[in-house]
Amino acid sequence: MRAAVFRSPGEPLRVEQVADPTPGAREVVIRVGRCGICATDLHLTEAESPAADPPHPILRAMKQRFGPGSVLGHEYAGEVVAVGADVRRLKIGDRITALPFAGCGTCAACLEGRLTWCSQRRSMQGGFGEYTRVDERSAIRLPASLSLADGALVEPLAVGHHGVDVAMLRPGARVLVLGAGAMGLATVFWARRLGAGPIAVSARSTRRAEMARNLGATAFVAQGDDLPARAAAALGGAPDAVFECAGAAGLLALAMECAGPRAAVIVVGMCSTSELVVPVVGIAKELTMRFVMAYGAGDFEAAVDTLDRGALEPRVMVTDTVSLDEFPIVFEALRSPTDQCKVQLDPGCS
Repeated sequence: MRAAVFRSPGEPLRVEQVADPTPGAREVVIRVGRCGICATDLHLTEAESPAADPPHPILRAMKQRFGPGSVLGHEYAGEVVAVGADVRRLKIGDRITALPFAGCGTCAACLEGRLTWCSQRRSMQGGFGEYTRVDERSAIRLPASLSLADGALVEPLAVGHHGVDVAMLRPGARVLVLGAGAMGLATVFWARRLGAGPIAVSARSTRRAEMARNLGATAFVAQGDDLPARAAAALGGAPDAVFECAGAAGLLALAMECAGPRAAVIVVGMCSTSELVVPVVGIAKELTMRFVMAYGAGDFEAAVDTLDRGALEPRVMVTDTVSLDEFPIVFEALRSPTDQCKVQLDPGCS
């Protein structure tokens, strides 16, 4: 099969012929219909700058799991084309999306659908190729109402759902979202669906202001001086919850400054550099801070069910669909500021 292969940090992905995947026990192989590009894919393949802080051991370990020859891509959906031994739920022809990892299937975390916390968790990436393996227990069937492009949106939507679920927003809560990328927009979508009141989005650029409004934001506030005051004015009061969804240095401290008394600060963005915060800000406001790690099976199911019921606003996040031949150039272009939001690969198109 053809795939976009990661060979070395700082070098563009290469489209190569690689071996077709073979399903193991409880696994299926899918023909990838769509796979989105995530900021994590860009982080895992970027070169380390000598002038920058050395990467945290956690990020270094993540990079080591995807060495030369890896095929990345975890926001995928496709059609089952082969099944392995002991597959019980899926059959050839089923259209699915899936959590991009597999667990042991028997521990408490797996039985609760929280595969992220299985001690034997293993990655099931590979969406940047024509075919990839999927653990049957991680798969979610797509209803007929949804396209494979919708299916590839389920993973980023699941991250947003988990973040909003963790926040435990009360009805009518004032919400501020820092960042207007896919994670920020998914957070807006779920905050609106799950009962938030006014929702303001703040970002360095206004490129996605209209997109944020289409997904449920009531205001867009450009980042800059006096953001806490301007955000509070847009919301009719200081935020009850602030979601940091960009993962940029300085935003955690900014989230704390913007938050109202006894508010929740929810960290969804993945910042891997040192962050300076002033604890007395959190003490003076008695803030609650929660960090969000991925999602569970329930978050995937919630995304599929909500899209199936007709809440299709997230489709506006898909701004481009590209072929494998175009993919390496488009992938590299996303390292710089762009008007793109969610770019999806269609490995079958030319």
